[in-house]
Amino acid sequence: MEVDERQRVILSQARTKGSVEVAGLATQLAVSSETIRRDLRLLESYGLLRRTHGGAYPVESREYETTLATRTNRHVPQKRRIAAAAAGLLGPAETVFIDEGFTPQLIAEALPRDRPLTVLTASLATAQSMSARDNVTVLMLGGQVRGCSQATVGPWVSRMLSGFVIDVAYVGANGISREHGLTTPDPAVGEIKAQAMKAARRKVFSGVHTKFGAVSFCRFADFREFEAIVTDSDLPLAEAQRYARAGSHILRV
Repeated sequence: MEVDERQRVILSQARTKGSVEVAGLATQLAVSSETIRRDLRLLESYGLLRRTHGGAYPVESREYETTLATRTNRHVPQKRRIAAAAAGLLGPAETVFIDEGFTPQLIAEALPRDRPLTVLTASLATAQSMSARDNVTVLMLGGQVRGCSQATVGPWVSRMLSGFVIDVAYVGANGISREHGLTTPDPAVGEIKAQAMKAARRKVFSGVHTKFGAVSFCRFADFREFEAIVTDSDLPLAEAQRYARAGSHILRV
């Protein structure tokens, strides 16, 4: 197998499975582990993969973005811990923005059931799950539905958000870095997130450790704008401390 073909196979498997491991690829492709590591380093230099200890996972871009169905199968225990911790930051809020994505959906489900809430969301899944609660008023932000995320985007969504003052916004991202802030591949999605940031008094970011250091096309916020950054304990403590020294309150759960 030629080098280019082998690297296409590696990238395809990473995008299909969500991650790849050096040992498994070496066995499958009948090459040495060092050859696979060289391939991963090169793919990382192209901005297509990010290496981890013993493997790699795909970087999302305008050309490639994981579906909501894929996200529901990745890092699920970590995402549930993150969701519980993020929901615990609700405080006395009565109006809540829930971003698109699986982790925000879990946050919505973890919100307290013993008091009335108004939930604004562009996520079809979140709107459906929260509408079943008797004491929750759901405002579905109407617009064009993106198939990959099952969430709405467009100027209608932005206009609706601009008319509200929201107590807390739970915001996600495809990447978060100290240099580039919070980013997402799609400009239309970035506009919704930016408008939610403007509308909210308090902002909470939630995302698994693999989001840290990743950078996508559209920047919509600085990490310092958030009251709290909630992630899992797989984020190295040293990296968490760098965010803390920059003034962020970061929770590793």
